[in-house]
Amino acid sequence: MRTTLQLDDDVLAAARVLARQQRTSLGAVISELARQALVAPAPGSCSEHRRSDHRNGLPLLPLKEQGAPVDLELINSLRNELA
Repeated sequence: MRTTLQLDDDVLAAARVLARQQRTSLGAVISELARQALVAPAPGSCSEHRRSDHRNGLPLLPLKEQGAPVDLELINSLRNELA
C-alpha cells in the first residue's frame, strides 16, 4: 500500500542505512520498525505480565511477592550486624 509520510531527516537516514545493511527496501525497514514499536509496551508503562528488564540502562531484578523495599535503615542495620 502506498502512502506519504513525513520523516525527520535523521530517522530517514538511519532507516536507509538499515535498508542497505539488510539489503531490503526502505519501505520494508520502516514497516518492520513500526510493527516492533506497535507490539512493544509503551515506555514507563508497567504491566503484570510484561515488564521491562532494564531501567536507565541497568538490569532489573525480579521482586519477590513477600519482599519489602530496601531503605537506608535496613542497610545500616545489616551493616551493624556484620560489624
